[in-house]
Amino acid sequence: MSGGGRLKVGRYELGRTLGEGTFAKVKFARNVELGENVAIKIIDKDKILRHEMIGQIKREISTMKLIKHPNVIQMYEVMASKTKIYIVLEFVTGGELFDRIARHGKMKEDEARKYFQQLIDAVDYCHSRGVFHRDLKPENLLLDSSGVLKVSDFGLSALPQQVREDGLLHTTCGTPNYVAPEVINNKGYDGAKADLWSCGVILFVLMAGYLPFEESNLMTLYKKITKADFTLPSWFSSSAKKLIKRILDPNPSTRITIPEVIENEWFRKGYKPASFESSDDTNLDDVHAIFDESGEPENLVVETREERPMIMNAFQLISTSQGLNLSTLFEKEMGIVKRETRFTSKCPANEIIAKIEEAAMPLGFNVKKDKYKMKLHGSKSGRKGHLSIATEVFEVAPSLCMVELRKSGGDTLEFHKFYKNISTGLKDIVWKSGGEAEGTSGS
Repeated sequence: MSGGGRLKVGRYELGRTLGEGTFAKVKFARNVELGENVAIKIIDKDKILRHEMIGQIKREISTMKLIKHPNVIQMYEVMASKTKIYIVLEFVTGGELFDRIARHGKMKEDEARKYFQQLIDAVDYCHSRGVFHRDLKPENLLLDSSGVLKVSDFGLSALPQQVREDGLLHTTCGTPNYVAPEVINNKGYDGAKADLWSCGVILFVLMAGYLPFEESNLMTLYKKITKADFTLPSWFSSSAKKLIKRILDPNPSTRITIPEVIENEWFRKGYKPASFESSDDTNLDDVHAIFDESGEPENLVVETREERPMIMNAFQLISTSQGLNLSTLFEKEMGIVKRETRFTSKCPANEIIAKIEEAAMPLGFNVKKDKYKMKLHGSKSGRKGHLSIATEVFEVAPSLCMVELRKSGGDTLEFHKFYKNISTGLKDIVWKSGGEAEGTSGS
């Protein structure tokens, strides 16, 4: 990989950012020794120290080491530099299950059942290892190039040590629309039963194409969830309706359990349990070692950086598309924009940056530029705080650039509206072919 501003960590060359949050970002990377593509989660040590999050990060890494299942993202290794922690993860190219629903809408019952079976398999295995995910939703369910489901993001998971004497968990977390009533009520909850509720919401979304509980007012949403106030669509089969009602039972003591779900007639249709070898000799010494400030300097990885304009080569370009299908980079369909979007341009990179800045300023965005990267920060607070957008220009060929706009903070719907508004000001720089603008691919 060639590129400026490129970071190399140990034997890995880092590429484009795949996602980012408050305390971490995930980058595409390549193991230069083996030629393998991976994803690396990069966590800032200072931030987690300031926010007293060492326990949570240790928990996340410990969880990933404990879980080895074909439907769960695999963690390969953990490294640390003086300032950062690097978690090397399996890289999958099929995108999020969320995107599959956003693009194509509701699934046929047989397809939804296939994904639900894989999800239940993974969650059941996690629970058998004493691990509860606590933030299950389509955005945390990835697909590999063969369409196999992979559960990701254990940042909110809980290990047995967090269970109190009453046998219950007490941390309220997760995404409101998918959270079980007992988590909201804050009286302690069974992690396995709360995870199953989220699985039930996911199954509903797969088959309906929309959420069972959705309200703009949070209190109204919580009331609906607490009462399990939802309506099953008419196109659901009667056996699917019965199962979803038993999963979305607001009373955890009468809610169906995962072993009962696995024995359910609707669930078992075409069911093939995952086949894999499980290991019980997981060593967590390296998890503790990366937080040990008295550790030997030679155990730390070395970071090196080269300052040159970023060039996106073939393997990076492939990583931006769904599966290995490059056509999604050049779709003519402008309507689908989720948390990130891209377009191609034949204009010089500095001209593209200037044009985006010019188009964003009247929309009330503050702009911070750093060479071929730019951060746009909304001056007004929206539904989920201020909308923030990370923009980067990559050179794909000497006369062709690819521009990526990615939501790094705020509400996805507001990002969608922002892109629609800014598109008008960018129409002159988007690559045109045959008189039509070629260009966005929603992700």
